[in-house]
Parts: sequence; structure tokens; C-alpha cells
Amino acid sequence: MQKTAVLVIDVQTALCTGRWAAHEIDAVIERINLAASKARAAGAPVLLIQHEDDELLRQGSPAWQIDERVDVAASDIRLRKTATDSFHKTDLHERLQALGVADLVICGLQSDFCVDTTTRRALALGYPLQLLADAHSTVGNGVLEAAQIIAHHQVTLCNIESFGVRARSVRAAEAVFNASKEQR
Repeated sequence: MQKTAVLVIDVQTALCTGRWAAHEIDAVIERINLAASKARAAGAPVLLIQHEDDELLRQGSPAWQIDERVDVAASDIRLRKTATDSFHKTDLHERLQALGVADLVICGLQSDFCVDTTTRRALALGYPLQLLADAHSTVGNGVLEAAQIIAHHQVTLCNIESFGVRARSVRAAEAVFNASKEQR
């Protein structure tokens, strides 16, 4: 059986509150919490990914922290990144391989940046995945409203065929986590 892991991307205070608060963030966080809870119950790893830069998301700052509404467990794995691709210059792929992970569930922020780039890279690395349609978000960009950007990326990412493996669109309540508690 293939082991699944969930990637919770950039659900950080600065992107969940104030000026940069993502579209419908309260509901998105509730659904991320549901998916993470399902993963933990199945014995699947939960990886909390945090973006960092020298400005808004300075490592260790209050803005950089995982938003307080996110349910975090002691067993969750933390990963810091500096690019929109969660695999770029990190050991994410190696960690997933060491855990025996063969497929992913992806959720978090921002649909048009880190969720998009990480999804494409995961597919390129051979990970089939479930992209949680109701558990990723972004902000409007002056051309498109946030809801349009989210919907566009959901459809686009789930229609990429060139890598052989595919992203499948599912809602958080429908996500499937393959792992037994003995595999922890």
C-alpha cells in the first residue's frame, strides 16, 4: 500500500490575518485541520511548511509562525523554505522517501504561488496527489479575484498529464490517507 503524507503549505500568521489574509481563510483553516486530523488518525505524516524571507516572513517573527488556528500535533514535521517550490533547496523529497511516502495531499497558501509550484514539482518527482479544492487559498491580484485564481489553479493543476502521475481534485472531507498506524 502506498503511504500518503499531507503537505500544509505556508499557513502562517502574516498570510492569514490583516492585509494579506487569504480568501475565506477561516473556512480554509477548518478544512486543513480536518485533513490533518484524518491524516494523523490514519498514521500518515503531516508536514507543516513555512516560507521565510527577509521581510514579511522573517524566520522566527510573529508573522512567520504557523497561524494559531491551525491544529498542530507534536508528531508534525516542520520544514522551512525560501522559494515557492517546497522541494527547492530543502530536504522535503528525501524526508518523504525516508518515510516511505508515495503519494501526497496538498493544501495551504497561496494557490497561485507555493501551492501551484509545489504541486507541479511533486508531479515532476512522480508523486500522484490529491489537491484539496476547498483547502487552498490566495488573495486577489488586481486582475482576478481570489476565488477565480483558486478555481483556475485547481482546474489547471488537475489537468496536467505530462508527468504521468496526476493531481486529483478532492474536498478535504473526501481525502484518502493510506497508512497504517504500524507504519509510523
